[in-house]
This record gives sequence, structure tokens and C-alpha cells, in this order.
Amino acid sequence: MGAMEFVTGALGTLLPKLGQLLQDEYNLQNGVKKNIEFVMRELDSMRAALRDVGEVPQEQLNNTVKIWARDVRELSYDMEDIVDTFLVRVQGSEPPSKRFIKKMTSIVGTAKTRHEIGQEIKGIKERVMVVAERRDRYKVDSVTPTKTWTDPRITALYTKAARLVGIDEPRDELISLLATEDGGISSAEQRIVSIVGFGGLGKTTLAKAVFDKIKLQFNCTGFVSVSRDPNFTKVLKDILYELDKKDYKDIHNTALGQQHLTDLVHEFLKNKRYLIVLDDIWDTEPWEIIRCALPDNGLKSQIITTTRIIDVAEHVGGCYKMKPLTHLNSKILFYGRIFGSESECPKQFSDVSENVLKKCGGVPLAIVTVSSLLANKSRNVNEWHDLCDSIGSGLANNLTCLLYLSIFPEDYDIKKYRLILRWIAEGFVHPPGDGRQSLYEIGQRYLIELLNRRLILPGGIHDDGMSPLSCRVHDIVLDLICSLSRDESFATIVYGDCKQITSSESKVRRLSIHNVSCPTMNMSKLRSLTINNSATINSMPPFSCYHLLCVLDLEGCNLYYLPSLEFVSKLFHLRFLSLYETRYAGDIPRDIGKLLFLQTFMFRGTDIKEVPLSIFGLSQLMCLTVGHRTRLPASGLRNLLALEVLRMNVDSAYNAEELGHLTQLRVLTACCAQKGQGRQMG
Repeated sequence: MGAMEFVTGALGTLLPKLGQLLQDEYNLQNGVKKNIEFVMRELDSMRAALRDVGEVPQEQLNNTVKIWARDVRELSYDMEDIVDTFLVRVQGSEPPSKRFIKKMTSIVGTAKTRHEIGQEIKGIKERVMVVAERRDRYKVDSVTPTKTWTDPRITALYTKAARLVGIDEPRDELISLLATEDGGISSAEQRIVSIVGFGGLGKTTLAKAVFDKIKLQFNCTGFVSVSRDPNFTKVLKDILYELDKKDYKDIHNTALGQQHLTDLVHEFLKNKRYLIVLDDIWDTEPWEIIRCALPDNGLKSQIITTTRIIDVAEHVGGCYKMKPLTHLNSKILFYGRIFGSESECPKQFSDVSENVLKKCGGVPLAIVTVSSLLANKSRNVNEWHDLCDSIGSGLANNLTCLLYLSIFPEDYDIKKYRLILRWIAEGFVHPPGDGRQSLYEIGQRYLIELLNRRLILPGGIHDDGMSPLSCRVHDIVLDLICSLSRDESFATIVYGDCKQITSSESKVRRLSIHNVSCPTMNMSKLRSLTINNSATINSMPPFSCYHLLCVLDLEGCNLYYLPSLEFVSKLFHLRFLSLYETRYAGDIPRDIGKLLFLQTFMFRGTDIKEVPLSIFGLSQLMCLTVGHRTRLPASGLRNLLALEVLRMNVDSAYNAEELGHLTQLRVLTACCAQKGQGRQMG
């Protein structure tokens, strides 16, 4: 995936919804269906074009292409609003038991709604055609990154060893690991070590340091970059050239195929003790292909690989997890590049220097990059603070789910289940074709992938010692994704005492407020709202005006004095509602059952006394967490057949019997009230 692949707007969630409209149950006219099919084809093509554009560095894109990409994203968001509104109106906001009374009215209303969606789709088709025409005119499909012969990390390889701070200890550890006999491996067998760590940690530099230290012990050596999307014939040619630059000086000009090249490498190495470094492997497939050319010839040959992905390292074997620099070594590197040493640093720069080091988190590439920028700046402490505040713009991360983490404050411990359920509510988690995994299980897989790629850090760990209970975002990554959120209108994050959002940010779809007052902005398109301070709520317009709201997360706000939640029952698009630890003491609206799309309702940590019976009409509810003081109705729980996560009190045998009907339940935390005592189950 490229540096901007995540910036595809709502296309990932929109296309399945458009496909849903083609189903017979919506009874759309053939002309409307044909328009939808046309729009789907064009949007799918545009999504592919956006991904291609995402592979091109920002500095190589002209403004017309950037504007086109922005307009495609805005179009996708507008379309998703239209489709979601249609689905809500057609499926209704009344539970089935009440629909019969309004049957004739509903028929008339639904026919009108279908006519309106037909007109909306027609208008969207016209907009799509305009954007498609501009795509051809701007020659978007011909945009490709300018190829460079040199890998951008090569410059790091040839830094003199004397300047490689903190490299000696991990280098010697790796050399020892390669030489140690364990696990039944004989002294003559091939040795493999895989260095794993996130980008910028110095994996390539470490591999080169080991390579340079031990290469004279071998008959032949090679240091080759594999990369994310490898050309295997080129990689094999690179290996041959590295092994013998004289005999294979013209190898890159030949038309030899992959199998022929594999045989050549294998034949060349079969009677030689060799050292090969395969740098930057992103998947197990390239390793399996290349290893066929590397014989285990009983001559104590050694292979070193580097990767960002823990699964790849464990598959290759000999996993060596690279650590960030210690704070001491970070300071030596940072101050050495700017002042010569820490003792030469002027006193007024000490605090800002420590802040920079904290943000860099021991990542050598980050420290070198930032210190180089600061070394070229004037000795103005305010400029240093400005640069410190902007750290993060030089990195590249993709995944929509990662970008979503920008809504949480710095150093925030993000609970796993809360994050996954929000991803689901936003439509980022797509159901599998085989139906073998639930949305929550797929969301867990997404989270593990981000952890394995070292893009986020684990927080608390489950009793099993393996499963993460929470995660957090490294400061430097958080700065980056917050910046990208602003640039791409993905999310708006408000800090400090901001009173107004600029016009360029006025179309807010996801809003996270970390201060005490709500800024003035256009929020008619708002789909996700996160508030971290109860005082903010008092300065906001009525929540009921956010008619497109899908996610409302008030976790941790003090709502003890909030008089009512009646506005909630008017948010028909709502999929996620969290009142967790809010101390809210009022009632849940009697007509909460109108929210037919609600998937998550969390109100543990509130003073809510009772739950209305209508809650059992929420057929899509996946997660329900109930406060310790809250009583559920004695019967009806069995109707929540989609429930996967349930935290509740069991205050009667009948309640407990109801649980037996919840066949999708994976997580159950039940407190049994018995003679004033409580105990945890499940």
C-alpha cells in the first residue's frame, strides 16, 4: 500500500451499500438500478485510480490531480449520506409490532422515498460523469511515481560506524545469535535471523553493521533489497550481481526467467559458504520464493532478513525484535548532531530538546531527521517549538483504521472493544464472504495487524499474557495522522480553546473535541462525535440536529446533571452510543427501540435504574453493557440474537434462562446478586 492509499473517502463502505440497493426488497425501478450500476462501475474505477495516485509521493503530484482526488472523496461522502438516509426511511424507525397500524401510510411514504432516491441517484450520476470526464482530461491514470535508481535508505547504510550511536550492542547480539547452537541445529547448518521493528528504527543499518563485521568469514556475500512489491527476476539478478560482480556484470541486461535465475543462484552457492542479507521483506511469499535459491549446503552459511511485520519474521525464523534507542543514546545522537554534545546545548533549548526526544521515541530515523532540520535553523527557541509541534509530517501510514485513531487524545489508553465497535459502526469492517467470522472478530484481526506492523503499541494485556486489552499511539505517529486527518477532511480534532473552524474545514464529518467549548462550524454532515469534557456539551447545539450521526461517544463525561436523553431516539442513523462512566442518572428514552441500526449501547458506570422494554427490539445490537445499578426487564433478552458482547446483572433465574438463547454471544460478564453479594461470571 502506498503513502496515501487510505485517502479513498467513503468508497470502501459506499460500494457495498449501493449493491444493497440493487436487491429486490427495495423494489427500485429498472432505470434507477441501471443508474446505480453505472455509478458503481465508475466509482470502482475511481477507487483504483485513487490507489494509484496514493503510490505517488505528494511532491510529485500536481494541484489538478490533488483537487480531483479531493472531489472524488467529497462525492463519496455525499453519496453515503444519501444512501444511508434512504435505507433509514425505507426500513422505518418503528419496530415491526407497530408497523401494521401504519401500513397504508408506509406504502405511500415508501413510494415517495423511492422516487426521491431515484432523483438523487440521477443527480449523483451526473456528478460522477463530470468527475470522470475531469479524470480523463487531467490524465489521472497516467500519473506514476518518478522512478529513482537508489533506494532512499541506502544513504543510511554507509554512515561511518563511529557515528552509529547505540549500534554496537544489538550488532554483537545478532552476531552471537547467528553463531550460537541451539534447538538441535548443528554447527554446520544454515543460520537465519530475521530483524523486525517498525519503520525508521534502524533495521537496515543494523543489518549492514552485522554484514560489514562478519563478511570476510564467507566465500561470497550479498546485500539485496526486496521491497513491498518485489520484481523477483530483478531480486534474483541483484543477488547474482552481488555474489560475483565480474561474472554477472551484465546480468540485468539479460531476459532470463525466474526459474532459470533461481537455478543459477542455487548452483553458484551450492559449494560455498555464503552470507546473504534480504532487506525489507513485507510478506511470506517473497521469502518462500527466494529461499529456493539459497541452499542449506552444510557449510554454516548465514541469512539475515529485515521486516516491519512480526508474522513475517516468525515465519522466516530467528526473530530478533529491535528495540528503540535508550534515552541516553537518543540524547547522544540528537545533541551530537546539533551541538557536538549535550554539555554544549544552551540552557534555553533544554526543555524543547527533551520534548523533541520524547516525540521521537527512540526512533533513530526520526532523531536524525529532526536534528538535521534543527541544525539548519537559527538558534531561535520559538522556531524550535514550532518544528517540535509539527513533527510527524515526514512519515507515511495508510490504513483507514489507523487514521481513525487520530480522534483520541495524546497518551490515551484506547480500549480494544471500544475501538473495534466504533470501526464497525463507521463501516470500516467488512463482513467476509464465507460468513465464518463475525464483524467483531474481523475487527480484532485488523487491530492485531496494526500491532504486528508496529504502527500502534499495546496497552494492557489479558490474563493469557498475549491478547491486548487496549492500545495507544506513538506520539510521532499521532501527530502524523492528525495532520493527515485535517488535510483529507477525514476527521476534525479540536484542542485548546478554539472558537471557530476555518472555511476549508467547515464540512465536518467526524469531530473529536478535547477542550471545554464547542467551536462554531457547519456540522450538518456530522457522522461521528466524540466529546472528552462534559462542559463542552453545554455549549453545543441540540444533538437532535445531527440527523446523520452514526457514532456518539460521551465516555467519561460527567452527565450527572443532564436532564434527559430524549434526543437520542431521534438519531435514526445511530449505530454506536456510549455513556460509559458518565454517571448519567436519568432515564433511557421509552422509544429507544426506534434505533433499528444501533449496534453498540454502553452505559456501564451510570446511575440509570431501569431499561425500557423497547430495547429488546434492537435487532442489530451486538454489544450491550449495563450499569451495576440498572435492572433489565425480566423477559425479552432472548430477542437480541445478534448480541456478541454482554455485561449485565443477573437478578433472577428467569434472566439467566434468557441467556441460553443468545447463540452469538462470545463475551459475557454477569454479576449475580445473591443475598447482597455479587460475583463475576464468564
